Amino acid sequence: MSEREARCQCGQLRIRTQSDPVRVSVCHCLECKRRSGSAFAVQARFPVENVQISGNAHQWSRTGDEGNTATFSFCPGCGSTVFYRFDADPTVVAVAVGAFADPTFPAPIYSVYEERRHPWVTLPADIERHD
Repeated sequence: MSEREARCQCGQLRIRTQSDPVRVSVCHCLECKRRSGSAFAVQARFPVENVQISGNAHQWSRTGDEGNTATFSFCPGCGSTVFYRFDADPTVVAVAVGAFADPTFPAPIYSVYEERRHPWVTLPADIERHD
């Protein structure tokens, strides 16, 4: 079991995880690209009972292409998205992997919306892929 801390850029909003992630995934959907400001988003899911949140967060919700709603929590000061929750699965909290700022963080095992992946993005050969 690993304990890690993710935080926003200014450090006001933090989330401490007290377990290994149940899944690390990459999303290539257009909305995750917009949210992350990158060519894809990487997130790690943790059991809700193994996370501690500190600081103030603003929330914003959106419904994805498949009809599921996610509520994103971001710092009201610096604007960094640190974590989000899925209405369809309230047992997990998804944390933006970049918020950990840890180059030793486990690699993703799952990639979604592959049909929207930039052709120059390469991922591990054994990653599970879904369109």
